Amino acid sequence: MNKIDLTEMKPGQKGKVIEIHGGRGMIGKLEALGIRLGVEIMMVSGQMMHGPVIVQFGNTQVAIGFGMARRVIIELVDKTV
Repeated sequence: MNKIDLTEMKPGQKGKVIEIHGGRGMIGKLEALGIRLGVEIMMVSGQMMHGPVIVQFGNTQVAIGFGMARRVIIELVDKTV
């Protein structure tokens, strides 16, 4: 199993959310955006070490801050990038 945090994904990679490290407030904010355990997401773009991370799930794209993205743990589904 290949576990990484959301900031380590490359554009075009897909993965499933398997853990979220944070309190109820942060988990609630992510769930409001649609990012919750079991959701398959694809990395659209991200900057090394700073800036927002843009991910897509279904037909929805959302941007989340780098610090929050580091707490979302992904199991890679597609390793062809």
